[in-house]
Amino acid sequence: MHLSRFPRLHFAHLPTPLESLPRLSEALGGPHIWVKRDDCTGLSTGGNKTRKLEFLVADALAQGADTLITPGATQSNHARQTAAIAARLDLECHLLLEDLNARQGPDYASNGNMLLDRLHGAQIHRCAADADLDAEMERLVRELRARGRNPYRIPVGGSNEIGALGYVNAALELVAQANDRSLRIDGVVHATGSCGTQAGLVVGLEAMHTKIPVLGICVSRDGATQEEKVYDLARRTGDTLGLGADFISRDCIVANGDYVGEGYGLPTEGMLEAVDWLARYEGILLDPVYSGKGFAGLIDLVRRGHFKAGENVVYVHTGGSAALFAYPNCFGAPG
Repeated sequence: MHLSRFPRLHFAHLPTPLESLPRLSEALGGPHIWVKRDDCTGLSTGGNKTRKLEFLVADALAQGADTLITPGATQSNHARQTAAIAARLDLECHLLLEDLNARQGPDYASNGNMLLDRLHGAQIHRCAADADLDAEMERLVRELRARGRNPYRIPVGGSNEIGALGYVNAALELVAQANDRSLRIDGVVHATGSCGTQAGLVVGLEAMHTKIPVLGICVSRDGATQEEKVYDLARRTGDTLGLGADFISRDCIVANGDYVGEGYGLPTEGMLEAVDWLARYEGILLDPVYSGKGFAGLIDLVRRGHFKAGENVVYVHTGGSAALFAYPNCFGAPG
């Protein structure tokens, strides 16, 4: 795969570290757990969307765009990273933020990622939970064009076949790191939401014939629905790369929906434990919405024997720790 055929900007801090988690691995008594630190990509506290935005914003500039617009939830990590790169490139940025969890309180509405969005100068448009985001995006596009702007629409999470190229590239990076240290990877786990991270990882790993399985831990929907969405995007990504839409087998797409809890962005006991454990054992911060729930799934699956002692499991940390400050009541003082 020659990804240089596609327009790309270079602002992510790459390669991100691949770190061992020895204390946590010992505490769980199962496989050896590693973490791919995509919370260290730079760009306003980092996160997985930075890889996607390298390709998406390059495409935007190639089309002469002077404005970026994207939707997301109130505490969207993607929105924050989009606002940051827009500021860096002197582009106008509009965020359509859907109020999915109004019951979280004032910190959820104004702290965390929301605070950073404003610091980066983004124009924020609030939408009700039942809003038609596609219609709202179209309305905003028309308004911006009427003002003489040339807007570029970025989908939720940056997850289309262009954004997913960022995680095809991440797969290449991960395998190179593993090869350099003679590390056999027996599985990759990550939080899966808008599908671009999982689709890109699967396409990249399958294209290299690594035989490394990818498991997505759902943060917003059931596993069966998530798998179909990821599979559709993986097919489109494979087609974009010239591999063909049928390159990816349906069996390669696996998502577990057991750890969503009451819904997107709503805390679970497993998430609280995962955030606490990784902070206390390894000094690494997860987030309440994505990486916390994903890691909670990994912890539980280790306890259930899904991964065996002696195996090496890589958790792709998708970032988002800024959102911790939107959930202050969930994390009390040490007992």
